[in-house]
Amino acid sequence: MSPELAAPLIAIETHPLQTAIVAVFAVVYLGMFLGGLPKLKLDRSGVALLGGIAVVGIGAMTTEEAARAVHLPTVLLLFAFMVVSAQMRLGGFYTEVTRRVAALPLAEPWLLGALIFVAGALSAVFSNDIVCLAMTPVVARLCIERRLDPVPFLVGLACAANIGSAATLIGNPQNMLIGSVLQLHFADYLWRALPPVVLGLFALWAWLVFAPRRATLPPAAAPATEALPEFDRLQTAKGLAVAVVLLVVFLGTDWPREVAALVGAGVLLLSRRFHSSHVMGFVDWELLVLFVGLFVVNQAFDSTGLAAIAVAWLAGHGIHLGDAGPLFAVGVGLSNLVSNVPAVMLLLPHLKSTDAGLTLALVSTLAGNLLLVGSIANLIVVDLARKQGIAIDWRQHLRIGLPVTALTLAIAWIWLSL
Repeated sequence: MSPELAAPLIAIETHPLQTAIVAVFAVVYLGMFLGGLPKLKLDRSGVALLGGIAVVGIGAMTTEEAARAVHLPTVLLLFAFMVVSAQMRLGGFYTEVTRRVAALPLAEPWLLGALIFVAGALSAVFSNDIVCLAMTPVVARLCIERRLDPVPFLVGLACAANIGSAATLIGNPQNMLIGSVLQLHFADYLWRALPPVVLGLFALWAWLVFAPRRATLPPAAAPATEALPEFDRLQTAKGLAVAVVLLVVFLGTDWPREVAALVGAGVLLLSRRFHSSHVMGFVDWELLVLFVGLFVVNQAFDSTGLAAIAVAWLAGHGIHLGDAGPLFAVGVGLSNLVSNVPAVMLLLPHLKSTDAGLTLALVSTLAGNLLLVGSIANLIVVDLARKQGIAIDWRQHLRIGLPVTALTLAIAWIWLSL
């Protein structure tokens, strides 16, 4: 190792504070891998929050430095779109759309295709997690009422939401982060990401329809569940109008996305129908806490120089993270080890180009379909299906998730190569 690369390593070995930072970082990302910490009632958000507290508590960062470590535009954009999605959910939009699709007089393969493409399209604008939360109960009831095999419909819903969300820079949290940090142009990203996303949705549908599978019958009747929101035309129209205006602003202007989205969220909060506390109740505060905690922990770890050493070592062996091949491989691996949001936060500081941003956005999102724990959307679908009396385990998910992930990543790789 050259003296330039060895110097930071010596500093790590000789300074207890830096050693403590590395220990905190390792524990936090162990929690990302496990989904929590053994024998403690902590999820990923709790682990990230405690990691941020630990970094400040040991004196590695001041509170002011911790605040500066948080990428505020990403957090604000994420919050604003949570408010927009809450408006659509409270207005019954997602439920009504799903009901109308379910009521179509279509044979099972075409009904499955319609649900897949509706879920994918909605996820590109309103976030994959929100779409799964709203659509899963209706899809589960559809399978029960028509005596359809629920596994392809429900796992297909989760996969379609993940694939569709890759189409835009607002479809999921990691894309929002990538777009904000690398200052990607919304329209340019859309036109480049849309073809592999559409082809990926077709690949998902084709696999679910034509691949051999073990049939699983739904329960005879669904257990009692909470009532689904009633469709409110006025409130849905209000939410859709704001969403359309925001898309036009994103596509046609250079107005900062987080500012435009906050203005749109503010308009929706001015309501005589929905109390602001009710709307705020649908904001995923835990996800926001996860982002804040990881920003702080990652910034502290970056200050040790260890990340720079690792990247320089890889570059010295001809492996450059900015290149499509290494980024593709590392993105898939990390996204399934620690989940896609932490993976993106680890890799993003070492990327500069638009091409690298596009690659990371596609790879980190599509890789989430591989394992049941690879995406929050997958876990949401399985949890809500269980409440309807439909059990989906990791093996059933893997039988669909593995080939679909391989197909969609192959499509993305071919497209990026072209």
